[in-house]
Amino acid sequence: MLLPTTEEIIDDLAFFDDWEEKYKYIIDLGKLLPAFDDKWHTAERLVKGCQSNVWIQPDVDGKLLIFSVDSDAIIVRGLLGIVLAAFNNKTASEIVEFDINAYFEALDLEKHLSPTRGNGLRSIVDRIKNIAKASL
Repeated sequence: MLLPTTEEIIDDLAFFDDWEEKYKYIIDLGKLLPAFDDKWHTAERLVKGCQSNVWIQPDVDGKLLIFSVDSDAIIVRGLLGIVLAAFNNKTASEIVEFDINAYFEALDLEKHLSPTRGNGLRSIVDRIKNIAKASL
């Protein structure tokens, strides 16, 4: 199954009344992520600055960047789903130009995460944007 779009995620999260339901939805997003090859669980793919282990494997298909991701924490896998909705299967310039702050504000996300999770989320975004910048 495909991940929803950023617009669908914004609409879906707005539908729920409380954050317990929203967290369940986010966890379910993580279950939609494709399997991550065990050979990619390496130190060079590990994102620094995350409380949990997060790995990112970039690939290129024509002009599009495709990211495989994994985490050892179920909520972080869901957050990865939110990030991938914004960045996966996009060109490097689309990734660099995407306003992730506006997206996170529309989700009302960061104030509902612990400071360490919020910092980890920013580290994930920075890593993906740096990969995109390097491929321009």
